[in-house]
Amino acid sequence: MQTVLLTAGRNMVTRVIWALVGSAILCGSVSAQSLRGSASSLDRQVLEARRHDYSYLSDPGEVHRFVNAGLLVPVNGNQNYSLKDVSFPFARPAVLLFIERLAAQYRQACGQRLVVTSLTRPQSHQPRNASTRSVHPTGMALDLRRPRSTCRSWLERTLLSLERQAVLEATAERRPPHYHVVIFPKPYMAYVDRLEKGTLVTATARVHVVRRGESLWRIARRHGLSAGSLRQLNGLTSSRIHPGQTLRLPALD
Repeated sequence: MQTVLLTAGRNMVTRVIWALVGSAILCGSVSAQSLRGSASSLDRQVLEARRHDYSYLSDPGEVHRFVNAGLLVPVNGNQNYSLKDVSFPFARPAVLLFIERLAAQYRQACGQRLVVTSLTRPQSHQPRNASTRSVHPTGMALDLRRPRSTCRSWLERTLLSLERQAVLEATAERRPPHYHVVIFPKPYMAYVDRLEKGTLVTATARVHVVRRGESLWRIARRHGLSAGSLRQLNGLTSSRIHPGQTLRLPALD
């Protein structure tokens, strides 16, 4: 009987030790974040694509069908960011929102435009060195050119901060040098909603995040503007807007 109790006690101690070790590993993986990339990072990216029920687009025809259906939106660049050698300038709405918000902050911090080098990339156009598990074909990934000096430090700190919020995964790639960023659309949109409550106020401007069912006219009226002036302020050629899009508003006096 005593032997049984001793054995049971040792087994209990062993289970407790392994539980503590597992907890330490989990805490370490959360706190020791970096931009190095890992198998677990890829796992999270693929898992989020599945959670969002995103399709892996096989060819350019599928990309354009998704654009026509409104599942992907055009990414055109603006005064805060530009596109360089992007074959398919389309992305999920949350990715566009991320780019526009990050680019505005980046230009304010660094005085230069952010450069996007890749967006949605169908499986037929994946480069040879791309991972077979890449989520670029889903429209939830983008690549950013790696800047120099202090701008690089600012960008890396910002990406790591957002990664800690569990709204994206970011990896610093070497060949060629760039940042591979995967946005988790639903968590990211919820994060922005909590952060902004519809309107972001900065030292220089206000930015309205378009929600489902909103029209340009209603947004303009809410902020005491005409639809024409709001279009002009944002460089729009029509009144068509989409959920997740950001619209600049006049700065507060």
